[in-house]
Amino acid sequence: MKDIHNILNIKSNNIKPGRGKILISEPLMGDFYFKRSVVLLAEHNEEGSFGLIMNKPLSAKFNEIVRDFPDFETNLYLGGPVQSNNLFFIHTLGEKIEDSEEIIKGIYWGGDIEQIKDMIKLSMISPDEIRFYIGYSGWAGDQLDGELKKNSWLVSRIRAGKLLKANPEELWDMSIAAMGGEYAHWTNFPSDPTLN
Repeated sequence: MKDIHNILNIKSNNIKPGRGKILISEPLMGDFYFKRSVVLLAEHNEEGSFGLIMNKPLSAKFNEIVRDFPDFETNLYLGGPVQSNNLFFIHTLGEKIEDSEEIIKGIYWGGDIEQIKDMIKLSMISPDEIRFYIGYSGWAGDQLDGELKKNSWLVSRIRAGKLLKANPEELWDMSIAAMGGEYAHWTNFPSDPTLN
């Protein structure tokens, strides 16, 4: 049987992973967390990589899962398999949130969680300015580079507006379509090849 990457015509692209880049999973990745996922990298260096899955909203609402937090009508997302008992967030509030770090122009991650709670209580934050995640996606040392060599991921760029405003269920297809060329046919593969 031919290698699945030859069948899909997967080739490594020339964009290197780094802060603010996205990882797009190959279409037949069967992993529960990463199947058809788009991961925003917040960090990538010799010590490892850290990111959040952008397109996996949970069916439960934010306050149904997150306790000790003001009422906030928003979705909660699955950020990845690491530290799934912890809450992570990205936002567009920039310097309004102390200790936040810009990861792509207009999108920041982290910051003072108590300040976030206070701003929510005072209705100073709207759901389209912040997104919360349970867990994160992490790779040790050269682990992500190894997965890239196996063509498990494509690396791409994305504008902040598209990242947060796109329908999460359409983000993987949209990201593949933006790659164009040889990757365009990826969206035609069934998400579960056993059902084909």
